[in-house]
Amino acid sequence: MASDSGSEYRDGNGFIAEVIRTNRRKSADIRVEEGAVSIVVPVNTSAEKIDQLLVTKRQWIKEKIALQRELNPASTKQYVSGEAFPYLGRNYRLKVETGNFAPVKLLNGRLVVTLPGGNEQPHMIRNALVRWYKRQAEQKLTEKVERFAPVVGVEHAGVGIRTFKSRWGSCTAKGKLEFNWLIMMAPNRMVDYVVIHELCHLIRHDHSPEFWREMARVMPEYQKCREWLRDKAPQLTI
Repeated sequence: MASDSGSEYRDGNGFIAEVIRTNRRKSADIRVEEGAVSIVVPVNTSAEKIDQLLVTKRQWIKEKIALQRELNPASTKQYVSGEAFPYLGRNYRLKVETGNFAPVKLLNGRLVVTLPGGNEQPHMIRNALVRWYKRQAEQKLTEKVERFAPVVGVEHAGVGIRTFKSRWGSCTAKGKLEFNWLIMMAPNRMVDYVVIHELCHLIRHDHSPEFWREMARVMPEYQKCREWLRDKAPQLTI
């Protein structure tokens, strides 16, 4: 099944697998991250072949999903229509529709997700939301890095999206910037702070007075953002 966004998905009977086609692989690779399943395949792999691979690995996939579900902190969310989820600091209501799976869309102020009914629905809704937040993070954070890098006066070696347990971002020794996708729940200026913070680490890899001077040069109000994130971090969860 294809979606309006151009993404491709296969129904794995109890989970939805996102299909990622690439010229860089000669064999398939199945991944389970945050309970969301993706299968990376050579570009010309048929849908039938993909379905066959998912059936073969179904038990392993289900076990990985169950394990990751156990490791997730208990959520107060029920994943039902009307529930609020923040995006860039504003709350949007979830709208759940029953039918063939369709990725989350932000329509008329609602986060709309369509998927089959059944006992697995809450977990599948969460997975669909995680995918949506990660996609927004990849787009928005890359845009912000490109905007702020010249202001900070640095060049970077790429942008990646990750799940971190207790940090908003990191800067590798090779200059790649990696960000926690959950930051997309915070207000826009807090996202700016995290981006500028990691860009400043390309100048200073520590939190020395020199580092904070660089932060203050680009973002004079950085301390307020830092305190906001420290205080509100536990609320930015899905």
